[in-house]
Amino acid sequence: MKKLGKYLKPFALVLVACVVLLFAQALCDLNLPNYMSDIVNVGIQQSGIDHASPEAISQNGLQLMTAFMTEEDQQSVKDHYTLVSTGGSGEEYDNQVKEYPLLAQEDIYIRQTNDSEELDQLDDIFGKASWTMINTVKDMAAQTGDQEGESLSSDNMADIDITTLYPMIPTLQQIPSSVIDSARQEAEQMQQSMRDQTGAVFVKLFYQELGMDVGGIQMGYIFRTGLLMLLIALGGIAATILVTFFASRVSAGVAKSMRRDLFHKVESFSNSEFDQYSTASLITRTTNDITQIQMLLVIGIRILCYAPIIGIGGTVMALNKSSSMAWVIALACVLLIGVMLVLYKVAMPKFKSIQKLIDKLNLVSRENLNGLMVIRAFGTQEFEKKRFDTANQNLTKTNLFVNRSMALMMPVMMFIMNGLSLLIVWVGAQQISQSAMQVGDMMAFIQYAMQIIMAFLMISMMFIMIPRAAVSLNRVAEVLDTKPVIVDPEQPKDFDQNKRGVVEFKHVNFRYNGAEEDVLHDITFTAKPGQITAFIGSTGSGKSTLINLIPRFYDVTGGEILVNGVDVKDVPQKRLRDQIGYVPQKGVLLSGTIASNLRYGDEEASDEQIQKAAEVAQAMDFISQKEDGFQNEISEGGSNVSGGQKQRLSIARALVKNAPIYIFDDSFSALDFKTDAALRKALKEYTSDSTMLIVAQRVSTIMQADQIIVLDEGRIAGIGTHQELLKYCPVYYEIASSQLSKEELE
Repeated sequence: MKKLGKYLKPFALVLVACVVLLFAQALCDLNLPNYMSDIVNVGIQQSGIDHASPEAISQNGLQLMTAFMTEEDQQSVKDHYTLVSTGGSGEEYDNQVKEYPLLAQEDIYIRQTNDSEELDQLDDIFGKASWTMINTVKDMAAQTGDQEGESLSSDNMADIDITTLYPMIPTLQQIPSSVIDSARQEAEQMQQSMRDQTGAVFVKLFYQELGMDVGGIQMGYIFRTGLLMLLIALGGIAATILVTFFASRVSAGVAKSMRRDLFHKVESFSNSEFDQYSTASLITRTTNDITQIQMLLVIGIRILCYAPIIGIGGTVMALNKSSSMAWVIALACVLLIGVMLVLYKVAMPKFKSIQKLIDKLNLVSRENLNGLMVIRAFGTQEFEKKRFDTANQNLTKTNLFVNRSMALMMPVMMFIMNGLSLLIVWVGAQQISQSAMQVGDMMAFIQYAMQIIMAFLMISMMFIMIPRAAVSLNRVAEVLDTKPVIVDPEQPKDFDQNKRGVVEFKHVNFRYNGAEEDVLHDITFTAKPGQITAFIGSTGSGKSTLINLIPRFYDVTGGEILVNGVDVKDVPQKRLRDQIGYVPQKGVLLSGTIASNLRYGDEEASDEQIQKAAEVAQAMDFISQKEDGFQNEISEGGSNVSGGQKQRLSIARALVKNAPIYIFDDSFSALDFKTDAALRKALKEYTSDSTMLIVAQRVSTIMQADQIIVLDEGRIAGIGTHQELLKYCPVYYEIASSQLSKEELE
């Protein structure tokens, strides 16, 4: 994860913005059920009256309510209500009469505070007084056997004409204080929300008495709250869109940087590192593995922050609505955690093998496509089909197992979710019937429970994605952390211009990584400008290995190689390779045009330069036959040109570079003798000032070389001209005699 943190660092501010936006989104989502609860509880059940303390109340109404208050509460009410007499004047009085029509006939009390703390205190006072009255009436009814009084509740109080209770005020004031105190204690044990709801029922009765438009109050409250919910929902949507946008930018940016670094790292690999990783594996790591990391980021940035916020926030909000149903949330959490643990144990091991199976499938596919001609020639299509089918089936079975496990998770989660809803409704209905909970609170509790489950569902998704992405991240990090064996020197040296083009081997030994013995032993020779140095030997004698040491595709394990008078280890690789025109054993062309392939040696090369190089490489004959000439398209890998044409284009590409040193690694093998002879003649003239190193299998190719180095089992068996070696080197004579006639040998 440290490696991922390095790539996330440039996006630190964007990530902070994402976290802030996710908090904003979570707050929006967490508040919506609350407002929905208010619409049900206040807007519908309380007719839009959101306080248990009335804005205004008649003298009889206040006298009725204060009869069930403590002296301290009565004093608090007197401090916050002012008597307004009828028959007043002025704009303020006219507005009061318009709002409270009863004021035109009799004096009323109007509340003088809008402070939230004082309103909460007054709401509590009036709420307790309301339930104290109901409990007192029920207790008295129970004593007298009045069934109608015993069934009195906040629900049937809503249909009572409050003025019918005023004649009972003298009687109520005569009730013993012990009875009222007992009723008050019972009221204090009820939930605050239930007391406030009942107080709002009385407030509605008082408003009706005052002649206020209760229906208008209700519709106004529902409209305001609904509009606020709409704005909150739009805010949540805006936050979601912005977070998604930023997360996409971050994930795409990280993937881009990771691919770039991975590509650059692979570009710096020597052949030793390429021996550790297959081509198919490197392609998979650059594409599929980084895509997995990108998917984790684009989803994880949202979920990893949002899920805990919504889960914890939903739990707090749900418990705030009803702490008595906390066990329901706990039960759901236990079930969800159990499902996630089972899923983790069953599916996670499979995730670790998926990427390796993708590697295997890519490897088989690549080998089939590259070796298509060989497969057809040997008639092994059925074998290759079975080989591909095996790799495909293994990947398919693993993916199916994982996908089925994931598919099973969703119905299990839905079952838990629906079961939890039913349980909440069942428990909540009982509490509502006992006046311990409001309908809106139960509905909000259900929504908060769903949010908690969704948080767990999102976290479970991350449990699925994180291990797979972690495997991919480790595979990418494995390549990025690979330290190339061949590195540039910390203090590079400059080439000796007096020795430009000189290549010197001094007692060079070489051993492949992990091998038990050297493949090259004590190689010493010097190749000079204007000369052709050729290498010949039996297959496996070390010719190509020796040549590959010059451009540092491998590093020597003993001795030293000097180019332009400087050890190749003491100069940067790019500067070293700028001195070399290299033609590999297997000609490799890139997709593009013939011209773009030739300019690969020098991007600034003119048309005349590439034409001259093509002429020297004997490639003009087939290029001129192409309809588009140098602009003719070359397909991937040069599959639309022959082997000989591919070799000649590879030679021309090296010649365009106009380097002081040319290396031809068995680059004439696909040429006929006539083309070979013409090419060698043209090369000698074109590279007269350069050092030429040629690896060849045919003696005829190197007969005119200034010095021929004969290799046998990694050792130099002889150095000299063709004629000298025929006389003094048995190994060379054996090779020559197998290819030349007796007359040619003489």
